[in-house]
Amino acid sequence: MLKKTIFTYLILISSLNVNSQEILCNVRVNSSQIQISDRKIFQSMQTAIYEFINNTKWTNANISSEERIECSILINISNKISNDEYEGSMQIQSTRPIYGTSYKSTLFNFMDNNIRFKFLEYQSLEFSETSHLSNLTSIIAFYVNIILGLDFATFSEEGGNEYFNTAQKIVNNAQNARESGWKAFESDKNRYWIAHDLLDNRYNKYHMCLYRYHRIGLDKLAEEPEDARYEITESIESLRSIYRENPSALLLKLFFDAKADEITKIYSESFPNEKARIVKTLVEIDPTNSSKYQKITRFFIFFTY
Repeated sequence: MLKKTIFTYLILISSLNVNSQEILCNVRVNSSQIQISDRKIFQSMQTAIYEFINNTKWTNANISSEERIECSILINISNKISNDEYEGSMQIQSTRPIYGTSYKSTLFNFMDNNIRFKFLEYQSLEFSETSHLSNLTSIIAFYVNIILGLDFATFSEEGGNEYFNTAQKIVNNAQNARESGWKAFESDKNRYWIAHDLLDNRYNKYHMCLYRYHRIGLDKLAEEPEDARYEITESIESLRSIYRENPSALLLKLFFDAKADEITKIYSESFPNEKARIVKTLVEIDPTNSSKYQKITRFFIFFTY
């Protein structure tokens, strides 16, 4: 009887591991800019958002607890509009583990400055893919699907499309929302354009780059550094066509906001010809971070003396 009970328990645990939620998100709500005597509401807000993200089953994929996608969301509350309405900003970051190492590569690093939502303590957070029930849950669900899509896209060139399409549906549902961030005319770098550009065939090379950079490059960097750096170089150079067609492309900004520091470190120990090649490309297609990339060649000069 005891053996049967243990066996049943192990089956149950195994089942729970196979069907774990996909996201492991650290949530923080910062209310330091708000003058208020009782801050318990913000702790409740933080807990509610944390539970909403981490306890929701976002996909049909079988993901073990060890494979959950790690991310973080920082909400900075800058203004209390009414008793139950707030506005501020949201910093969203996600990472991807690199095969054979303890290193985690940043996939997404974005600041959304158009955050406005209502929150009532003890009221459950609800979300629907077919309607805009709440600006808070729509924003969170949007970014969760972007995080999922980017992660899956690093394992297959079109692996993220299902989640990008869901993000697009969330945008469409919010077109009549009074809050900003959802409409094309409001900005060229908001939620509308993130979803739009991730599904735009003009940017197919961005998806090819994501896959090649991570799956054929970073995942092999520890075992085959020279071959892996070659693949990473080729993947970055493939973005040149996007830049030359649209220098202000949002997807380029998303890529390099996540990758600039990492790229600098990857090439710090490469050969001189590799350094010269990649720096020339990076300075052209990501001029905002050119000072970081110049350090790659300076690093070499320092060690040649």
